[in-house]
Amino acid sequence: MYTATLLTAPAARSLDPALVEALRNAWGGGAVQWLAPDEAAEFEVSQMPGNRWDVWAEVQAQGVDLVVQPSAERRKRMLLADMDSTMIRQECIDELADEAGVGPHVKEITARAMNGELDFEEALQARVGLLKDLPVTTIAKVLDERIEPMPGGKVLLATMKAHGGHAALVSGGFTDFTQAIAAELGFHEHRANTLLSKGGRLTGDVAAPILGKQAKVDALAEITARLGIAEKDVIAVGDGANDLGMLHRAGTGVALHAKPAVAAQCDVRINHGDLTALLYLQGYAVTEFATA
Repeated sequence: MYTATLLTAPAARSLDPALVEALRNAWGGGAVQWLAPDEAAEFEVSQMPGNRWDVWAEVQAQGVDLVVQPSAERRKRMLLADMDSTMIRQECIDELADEAGVGPHVKEITARAMNGELDFEEALQARVGLLKDLPVTTIAKVLDERIEPMPGGKVLLATMKAHGGHAALVSGGFTDFTQAIAAELGFHEHRANTLLSKGGRLTGDVAAPILGKQAKVDALAEITARLGIAEKDVIAVGDGANDLGMLHRAGTGVALHAKPAVAAQCDVRINHGDLTALLYLQGYAVTEFATA
């Protein structure tokens, strides 16, 4: 059996019951279960619909996300999440670059790296090099003034943790940021790169080894082994090319507001919903959400 989930942005709450019923009828699905009024609904089908992507494209134009996935073992025991443009709205290195006066150049490199056009490690080293001599105190300033959590993040973590889930933050960004974000959102652990400094200023270097695409896959393998759970018990979420390895390896890999080239390589794509979409995909109703 497969479960088809339709959802829309929480602020819009524009999921039309007529659309859900029409799709259920067309696919010969079971009874519709509303997970949140006017926002998220699901129904089961006996097989993967052959026209899934055609329908997906149609409902995307209406501001609706559609995911069809195996019904069994949808509820996961671990969340593995990227940070930049996933758990937070921003790319931390771009914000630091703005403070250093090299914002446009660094943002261009970041966009190309996240789209898979550049080698991640080389792109990171190039961008960090442009931050040389930036005062270390700028990091705290950026955290205080520029960084915002992605909507739904605290509820996602609180709900999964309330049901015994483990939460790990793995980022190609920097520990100065993951430490703060992990604490704010409630992650059990975090991994990222370390910016090097001397005399209160960034040196323009990052400590080796660089945490990139393979390191995120390694984190998935290492943490699940330590917890004694299977990789299929993990729901992973990210938006960039360096996230593809963990998204493909996890039981459920969610491309969240991802770069087009990245989303095209993933079966689970969320372009309209926020991070609570990861709860709906696991079959949680809004009445089961934990308060953050």
